[in-house]
Amino acid sequence: MECKTINEIQVGDQAEMTRTVTLADIYAFAGASMDLNPVHVDPAFAKASIFGGQVAHGMLTASMLSAILGTQLPGVGTIYLGQTIAFTAAVFPGDRLTASLVVTEVNREKNRVILEGTVKNQDGKVVLKGESKVMAPKQRAKLD
Repeated sequence: MECKTINEIQVGDQAEMTRTVTLADIYAFAGASMDLNPVHVDPAFAKASIFGGQVAHGMLTASMLSAILGTQLPGVGTIYLGQTIAFTAAVFPGDRLTASLVVTEVNREKNRVILEGTVKNQDGKVVLKGESKVMAPKQRAKLD
């Protein structure tokens, strides 16, 4: 895991991660979040929906941004303050997603960082976009 302190972060810094969404991920997220909407967990219901099959929870997709914030940029010790999100396309089991964040604003006096985020599928289609507001670490965390 990485960490950039508030004094090291610059506008334009970026980080990304990639993962493939599985049915197991969807069911695990449904259990953890208690969101048992049948469009996520009932194959017959989902097949008859506007999506034509099961789709991942939007917040499962959004959690990729949280993962980047807590492990890469700023990284360990980051405090998540807020998030705007627009879901722009469905995510299906088997989709390979790449989430990316880029720093757009740094306020060292208030210890705040604004990052623009996107998640794209394997075809390059944006499935999520938004803006994250965080409090960056003032010093590097000491991990055992």
